[in-house]
Amino acid sequence: MQRGVHWGTASVALAIGAFLFVFLVAPVLAVVYTAFSDGQGGFTLAHFASFAQISLMRESFANSLYVATTTVILATVIAVPLAYLTVRFQFRGAVAIQTLGVLPLVMPAFVGAAAMQLIFGRSGAVNLILKENFGFTLPIMEGLNGVVFVETLHYFPFILLNLAASLAAIDSSMEEAAQNLGASGWRLFRKVVFPLALPGYIAGASLVFIKVFDDLGTPLVLNVTNMLAPQAYLRVTSIGLEDPIGYVICVILVAFSIGAMAGSWWFVKRRDFALVSRGGAQAPKRKLNGLQTALAYGWIVGVLLLVLSPHIGLLLMSLFKVWSFSVLPEQFTLAHYATVFADSKQMIWNTLLYCGLAALLDVILGTAIAYIVLRTTLPGRQLLDHLVTVALAMPGLVLGIGYLRTFKGWELPFDMGALTASWLIFVIAYAVRRLPYALRSCMAALTQVHPALEEAAENVGAGRWRTIRRVVVPLMAGGIVAGFVTSFITAAGEISETILLTSRESLAPMSYGIYLYFQSIAGRGPGAALGVLAVAIVALGTYVSHKLAAAAAPHQSGDRK
Repeated sequence: MQRGVHWGTASVALAIGAFLFVFLVAPVLAVVYTAFSDGQGGFTLAHFASFAQISLMRESFANSLYVATTTVILATVIAVPLAYLTVRFQFRGAVAIQTLGVLPLVMPAFVGAAAMQLIFGRSGAVNLILKENFGFTLPIMEGLNGVVFVETLHYFPFILLNLAASLAAIDSSMEEAAQNLGASGWRLFRKVVFPLALPGYIAGASLVFIKVFDDLGTPLVLNVTNMLAPQAYLRVTSIGLEDPIGYVICVILVAFSIGAMAGSWWFVKRRDFALVSRGGAQAPKRKLNGLQTALAYGWIVGVLLLVLSPHIGLLLMSLFKVWSFSVLPEQFTLAHYATVFADSKQMIWNTLLYCGLAALLDVILGTAIAYIVLRTTLPGRQLLDHLVTVALAMPGLVLGIGYLRTFKGWELPFDMGALTASWLIFVIAYAVRRLPYALRSCMAALTQVHPALEEAAENVGAGRWRTIRRVVVPLMAGGIVAGFVTSFITAAGEISETILLTSRESLAPMSYGIYLYFQSIAGRGPGAALGVLAVAIVALGTYVSHKLAAAAAPHQSGDRK
């Protein structure tokens, strides 16, 4: 059921459009304008020429491409076998493996980076064992290799989740037909299974590329500055907001992010992956023989040990008193947690406040946009959906710099001071970047609410707004809560915007506090303790989200019936 244009709906749509223009489109346009402006209002490519002439910029561009591409390749090596094994074969612990496989997403990449240095670094536990027993060490955490290693372990779940979903959707008849023609094993996977699952793989790989190419926190924590995102941050913070090279870097980051999303969409659209099946039956899980089981478990255990290493390292790091040139900490203490609770209570409260308000704003906007797009015939309504999707590709660094430039000098009413120096800027920034997550949850929930329920309410005298408030929103509750929790937990680990927008320490959230602590050796214990608390908050939110989604599923299924 789609409704005609109503002045109230149109007003809401215009208000949302204005919000997105002011806090998403305008800051990005300000960044792009500055990169191409000669300072007199004219167009120029001189800033890009200057960028190309600086050897450090050329090196940073090449390094960012190398890190992003290598991470996608290594993430593929980890995720593809893991997805195929858990979806296509029958063995004990498959559900636990799938759960542990997405555990890295609970911890922000930069949080685990410092902990992984103590495990895989030059004098870390792994290299100490290798040196003592075999006489050599591995440069796992050296320079760009360290960034690739950390990013691979953190972002491979994007490929795992999307590929597993695609593999599960492949009709069994396709594999049966290939097997009847003699295909099996590696040939069956390479010629039939993987090509049919390409949409999921491409979606996951493009997300990994975007996330890694734009990442700021991990290189900074590992003291790797010869990459694009760190260079943009350093140029803006050291030279100032008027430095054009920083804006050129931002334009490159935006171009590659949008290019990766558009490229994945184009690749999938140009080929037909639709299946004409006899009912969409999922392929039955096959049994492994003895040798195959041993190899499969060996691979899975090895991957999961790597996946869990940042979490183990962070926990040990938060508890150690002395840990240097030894495999494990020599002394343990709870003093780091005492330091955090004494000095960082405000940061913890700020995180809960900013992320909670941002998530609340997201579900309000997401519910409104979902209703406008799916339930009305308002002209141009799809533009709202497209604008929100663009936010997914916008690097946090670019939006942070755009906010500083666009809203410089903006004064808030009631003597609240400048917008860029207030807590409100964090709420807005987090809400804009996390809105796509909330919108997807809200749209999925609304598609499961049959329009007949709204018609029934209106037939007994309820007006449109009363119907929305008393019927639609309650039935969407599961999706709304899931969107709220997803927005909250992803905002809690945000670092790119945070370190740019933090004007004073009293306004800083936990992610900024973790970054500050990690800047010195003495502060890494308290930083790890604060990181453990951040991970606990995110993990709790993730658990609550899954429980609420599971609880809502039966009711939604019943509604569809």
